[in-house]
Amino acid sequence: MSPNRRIAAVYLTAAIASACLDFFCHGLAPPRNPIRRHWAPPPPQTTTVPANFRQYCSVWRSSSRDVLFLSSSVTDEVPSSVIGSDTSEDEDKEESNNKSQLPINATQGVPASSTGIATSSQAAQWHKQRRKEMLQKYSDRISPLERSSSSNVLGLSLLFLSNASLLAMAYLSGKAWNPLQIFLAAIFPGSMFSLWTLQILHDCLHGSLLPKPSSRPLPSLKHDNNNNNHVKKKKKLQSLLLFWGSMPSFFGYHLYLRHGHLSHHKSLGDPRSTSLRQLFDSDKSEFEDGDVLFAAHRMKLKGEAGPRFRIGKEKKEDLVLSISRAGFSHWKRGRPLRNAAIFAATFSFERFLLGINDVVVALTGTNYFFPNKPREFHKECADYCQWAVLVRGALWKWAGWKSLLFLYLAEILWSIPPHPACAMFVTNHGSATRDEDGDGYGDGCIPSSSTYAGKWYSLFTLGTNYHCEHHDFPTIPLHRLGKLREIAPEYYREGERDNVFEIMWKVFSEPEFYACMDVGVNLKNTKILPVGAS
Repeated sequence: MSPNRRIAAVYLTAAIASACLDFFCHGLAPPRNPIRRHWAPPPPQTTTVPANFRQYCSVWRSSSRDVLFLSSSVTDEVPSSVIGSDTSEDEDKEESNNKSQLPINATQGVPASSTGIATSSQAAQWHKQRRKEMLQKYSDRISPLERSSSSNVLGLSLLFLSNASLLAMAYLSGKAWNPLQIFLAAIFPGSMFSLWTLQILHDCLHGSLLPKPSSRPLPSLKHDNNNNNHVKKKKKLQSLLLFWGSMPSFFGYHLYLRHGHLSHHKSLGDPRSTSLRQLFDSDKSEFEDGDVLFAAHRMKLKGEAGPRFRIGKEKKEDLVLSISRAGFSHWKRGRPLRNAAIFAATFSFERFLLGINDVVVALTGTNYFFPNKPREFHKECADYCQWAVLVRGALWKWAGWKSLLFLYLAEILWSIPPHPACAMFVTNHGSATRDEDGDGYGDGCIPSSSTYAGKWYSLFTLGTNYHCEHHDFPTIPLHRLGKLREIAPEYYREGERDNVFEIMWKVFSEPEFYACMDVGVNLKNTKILPVGAS
């Protein structure tokens, strides 16, 4: 065969292969939507197709996109709430027909999965709908923030600064400082560094700390394998950052971030999957909603309390040991000082016991508060607790017990009044309907809110105050969340003058239900506008 014929044969073979590949991929890949940039893995097909071939089809069909998340790596790069928001157009239409009726009651919710946990709560659907609307209007400005922006150099630098500063101040607390100096240092800058650590690791969990893929992939199996290797390496690095970045600490943020936060984005405010009893009795590795553990100290909840322990074989009723609900039961309406004091006491006491529990878990290899969870959960808890207790023990030996006192105070003070950061912590998921000054939330209950108290406050909290924005776009990094108000002002409140002390006074005067749990949310009322605005 002549060289020209060989070349022609190669081109013909390539063309036939390309046509066949496009034909098979047409049934495997999800429908394309020019608005969406991320999508969930395609549903299983009746035809058996090798995993690599399916991924190859995903690359082939999506090669025109600016950014691609391979079907096998979506869960590694995008939180569950975002994955749930990127279904096909048909699924979105069906959800819209089923869930946009007015009014909507929280007890109706979304059809539960076979595990008994709702696939997505109404509050999560509300954020999903807002995200869809904003992308339809401002895709050219929001998509770059979501797809390619990361806190990379800034976040890693601040994480190192925060943990190094906490370690240095803990050492100085044990060696040179008296209790008053320790307390003042824990208020500032200790509490700020502790909050920064939480926020940066939170960014890491959502895939916004490390660089995101930003170049257009080539439709080749070689690129597919390289991308999978990159995803695996990034996932491993994220796990290492979450593990070691949580130290030094007195009780740390690892357990909540690793097992309780991503599920929070899907189950937010669902009364069927967020009760304390279900959270502690669950046999799932992930918490149904990890934020319930914090909200239980200060908000109304539905469902039974937990954890529960059975004392003796003949005892018919379980013993309920819930510090949070025991304290909350003593709140008095219209008594903010009393309620704030109870909240601070129960929250601080529970955090202290968590540090003690870490020692128990490290020695026994079991977290007895979650008896039904799989062995892998307890092993992971034990691995972290063993190293964390080792670091705390080394600090105690080299600097004395006051070093741990500083870490304990730094971790709890930003969460309790009168610390300014407490304002955003206790109001991130309430049941707001309308401000006292008339600035409205329109018709319906708002399950998430942000605190706008100026640029210095945003710096002090490192963007944690932009909580509603975060639930709308979980993969936008911490230093870019504030831009959403500039891009889509009709979806967020105006102003920068929130009085954090007035906010705390109001919260502790009249507790609300967690994330509109009692009344549900209006899925058609996604904008937040002043009363009378259109």
